[in-house]
Amino acid sequence: MEVPWPQLSPDPRKTEEDFNVIDKNNLRLNVLAGSVLAAVLGISSAHAAEPKLLVKEPAKAAPADVQASNRIVVRYKDGGAAGANSLKLATVQSALTRAGKATALKASHVRKLGTGADLIRLSGKLSRVELDKVVAEIAADPGVQYAAVDRLLRPVEIKKAAVTPALVPNDQYYATYQWHYSNANGGINAPAAWDISQGEGVVVAVLDTGILYDHPDSPLSVLEGYDFITDAFVSRRPTDERVPGALDYGDWNPVAGECYTDPEPSPISDSSWHGTHVAGTVAEATNNGIGMAGVAHKATVLPVRVLGRCGGYTSDIADAIVWASGGHVDGVPDNANPAEVINMSLGGGGSCDALSQEAINSAVSRGTTVVVAAGNSGENAANHSPASCDNVITVGATRITGGITYYSNYGAKVDLSAPGGGGSVDGNPGGYVWQAGYNGATTPTSGAYTYMGMGGTSMASPHVAATVALVQSAVIAGGGDPLTPAAVEALLKQTARPFPVSPPTSTPIGSGIVDAKAALDKALEVPCDPEVEECAPAATPLTNKVVVGGLSGSAGSEALFSFTAEAGKVLSFLTYGGSGNVSLYVSFEAEPSATAYDAKSARTGTSETVRFNTPQAGTYYVKVVGEASFGNVSLVARQ
Repeated sequence: MEVPWPQLSPDPRKTEEDFNVIDKNNLRLNVLAGSVLAAVLGISSAHAAEPKLLVKEPAKAAPADVQASNRIVVRYKDGGAAGANSLKLATVQSALTRAGKATALKASHVRKLGTGADLIRLSGKLSRVELDKVVAEIAADPGVQYAAVDRLLRPVEIKKAAVTPALVPNDQYYATYQWHYSNANGGINAPAAWDISQGEGVVVAVLDTGILYDHPDSPLSVLEGYDFITDAFVSRRPTDERVPGALDYGDWNPVAGECYTDPEPSPISDSSWHGTHVAGTVAEATNNGIGMAGVAHKATVLPVRVLGRCGGYTSDIADAIVWASGGHVDGVPDNANPAEVINMSLGGGGSCDALSQEAINSAVSRGTTVVVAAGNSGENAANHSPASCDNVITVGATRITGGITYYSNYGAKVDLSAPGGGGSVDGNPGGYVWQAGYNGATTPTSGAYTYMGMGGTSMASPHVAATVALVQSAVIAGGGDPLTPAAVEALLKQTARPFPVSPPTSTPIGSGIVDAKAALDKALEVPCDPEVEECAPAATPLTNKVVVGGLSGSAGSEALFSFTAEAGKVLSFLTYGGSGNVSLYVSFEAEPSATAYDAKSARTGTSETVRFNTPQAGTYYVKVVGEASFGNVSLVARQ
């Protein structure tokens, strides 16, 4: 069917839905913000019927080490196998020979990626063990910078304002269902934020399954977007070519085992319409009298289709990251509307690969903030990608109570959290994140537009991405320059609301719950002028027992934190984990240094502890100093 591309004007027909099928497979990228549960609300004409709940627990994909593939990404060093594809293929063919596979397989060059790496396709599939051997042989070539399996990733789902906000949307189901915006314990304080910013002028790229443009409650401003999937089996389009537009053709699986077979066949499943739901959280049409609301509802959504049947290849996702942020990708017209924010509610098993990191770094270098879902396996996010990549904001999931969900990935890689929905334990609608959706089981013509409640870190991530859009829009409107991605991350972590229910210390999920109003207030705060007033040191606040992870730096680098302490209750500051050598300096109501401090810990390594048995009430400043280069160090305050 032909679907007309949406105009950048209100369309009263759109809606969204989110699925969380977390795929831990090294060969599949899953939608990380996917759905733990799905509740469906049917639409009649321009209005929706009372929602009905469909429950979907997040499915875990097959382990990474059982997946087969025939695609390899190779990044050659400057001057290595330069230019000619024949030289590049000779490197791969030589590796196949050393691995004992040269007689069975031939290598062909597919294309150069936006990062500069090359995608190589083998004439047949290898088991994961065999493929790892071939990749290791390629990586051992002195002209190769890195080599990696082209993995398949998949979608992954499952304080009150002091004054009454001026904007209370008149959307049909906003008040009843969308607790995740305004609930005092579990919400993101969006209504108070809307008095300041609604995201106008900011582009948010949603890298996902695509979008259903004609949903009655679709975002008011939607760009045409692009379909980056280069495998017709995955895309369900006639050819492997990339095409304009990001229509979601459906990601259903009609045959068991068509995505993987070990340790058991992949299940038969319906289409998720995941991208439509995620895009709805970012910018669903708001205050239009129907359906539901979006967080940054005046922002522009750039849909980029990277996920289809069985997921999406890392190589396609990496190219989409480069393109969405304004970089060049061969064979695709340059993006005329680079995104200030990219949301990726997707992921897979295994730590961050070199290709994904390179693509993310290129986007960040262009000023694009990259927000990703932590994943729904209830595991350490360090073992999932892109959640474990550097230079991203990794988002965990919380319940309506403000407590951690049972499925959220955790660990030092998680920066902060947002509503994901806790499932049936919190009931309907409080157990789910609600947005536009579709009830068709297969194609975009197989059902009707609906509103759906889903659960997952896939749902949490777009709350954060949309908050970034609110902040950047307000800063620009105020005459300032857009914040850098690093500044955005620091701002959101600093202004996150403390967890009403503290996560267990063994499963930390960041600095708190994203608070849209607090982030805006801090971003628009007039800087202190030391010539006319006494200014407090610029420091990142610590929340009691909440771990700040991923601290890295060179020898001599410093990072300053603050903590508001109670009187008389034992207070400790600790660093641990990672690698390198740091020292810890602490002072009360003043910035410490290596020569002026109230207490310090300077043991060799990263394990430092400063303890006050009878602390004063007030602010303690904590400085982490690199005695040598260090990486992935964690810091926590406990009282």
